[in-house]
Amino acid sequence: MIKNLTISQIFVTDQDEALDFYVNTLGLEPSADMNFGPMRWLTVRVPGTDREILLELPGPPGYDPETAQAVRAMVSKGASGGTLIFSTDDARAAHAELAAKGVELPEDPTEQVYGIDFGFRDPSGNHIRITQTYPMPAQA
Repeated sequence: MIKNLTISQIFVTDQDEALDFYVNTLGLEPSADMNFGPMRWLTVRVPGTDREILLELPGPPGYDPETAQAVRAMVSKGASGGTLIFSTDDARAAHAELAAKGVELPEDPTEQVYGIDFGFRDPSGNHIRITQTYPMPAQA
């Protein structure tokens, strides 16, 4: 029945700022940018992949103005309810590159059971993790 996950969604408080961050800071590529009347359909993706991230501004047609404002306030506090997790071959190098670009990084890369990772937030307040995973042991 289900074959693949193609689009995931996060709320952002400013689509142009989010597009700049995800493309020029994180290195993702723009995928779609279309105006559907009351909303802008804006997606990005990791280069070479087909899974997209919808950078959605809360508002019509899904939310009335009062609800949209409440959602934006919660997102900016980091209460979006989700986390984007990106993989890398070198978490320490990714951390250094993001620091050089001025990204606020409250965590240093940390050794975990599964690999090395660190977390931070995008300009809207969404949680992001960068993970360098270790090879999984063979299953018996």
